[in-house]
Amino acid sequence: MRIAITGGTGFVGRHLARSLVRDGHEVVLIARSVDRRDERVRALATARFCPIGLDDVDKLVAAFADCDGVAHCAGINRELSKQTYRRVHVEGTRNVVAAAQRAGVRRIALLSFLRARPDCGSGYHESKWAAEEIVRGSGLDHTILKAGAIYGRGDHLLDHLSHALITFPVFGLVGMKDRPVRPTAVEDVVRILRAALIDGRLVDRTVAVTGPEELLLRELVARVGAVVGRRPIMIRLPVMLQRVLARLFELTMTVPLISTAQVRILAEGVADPLTGTGLLPADLRPTRTFTHEQIRRGLPDPEPFGLRDCRWSTKSFGRMCD
Repeated sequence: MRIAITGGTGFVGRHLARSLVRDGHEVVLIARSVDRRDERVRALATARFCPIGLDDVDKLVAAFADCDGVAHCAGINRELSKQTYRRVHVEGTRNVVAAAQRAGVRRIALLSFLRARPDCGSGYHESKWAAEEIVRGSGLDHTILKAGAIYGRGDHLLDHLSHALITFPVFGLVGMKDRPVRPTAVEDVVRILRAALIDGRLVDRTVAVTGPEELLLRELVARVGAVVGRRPIMIRLPVMLQRVLARLFELTMTVPLISTAQVRILAEGVADPLTGTGLLPADLRPTRTFTHEQIRRGLPDPEPFGLRDCRWSTKSFGRMCD
């Protein structure tokens, strides 16, 4: 089969691409630019890279030609210049759906967020929900994955958390009360996407995707710290102060240590799906727990934050949000 993947050089996109290529499928990698944390994905044996944005429907139609399905994994966790939540999540999804319809693609799987919903005061959550509604109303066979915190090699969670623990002796928890997280291994997310796109399962369903183990944020941080050999002093910071820090990181870092949207996400917790979200069949539910071995497999090279992470550094060019 041939599957198009938006955000194809991003975190989830490239893991999905590798899994599909290993099993003899063809992939079309669609990305506005290349995530340079792993440029080798473009050289996969049966992969074709299309450097196009989500705003060009005609080029998307051409890229989707002869594809059996589309994995819509493109997204951002902060707004930067013209890359706004509305432009990427809402208008981008509308264009992807229109291109799929014109190209004769009948199957689409959307990677959304666990607690995406309307009218909640968060541009991230609301735009992800709007994308879901576009897909639900598309007339295409669709699957919507409402995923929580996804981790694995090349992610933002383990990448930035490990660098932060190596750089700073103190870690600021979000809010004055512990909130739960159910970390989900990217391998489990890929397995569900494959079931939808290749096996034709979960047709016209919206499902919650969360890991099998519930941890408090401090427990998650401590577990990663144990693997990288750090025991940070954990302090609680008010959500408002974390928002100020997040905005500072957004202004100064190529990929911020934490974004404003992520502050909201962690302040709510990333464990419980919203009412009305379906559950996965037993054989598709995530099974990988957040063990030291799983963490170790996903960790980047151990190093502190440095000038390469600053937006004005030439060495940081090309490191984009997934």
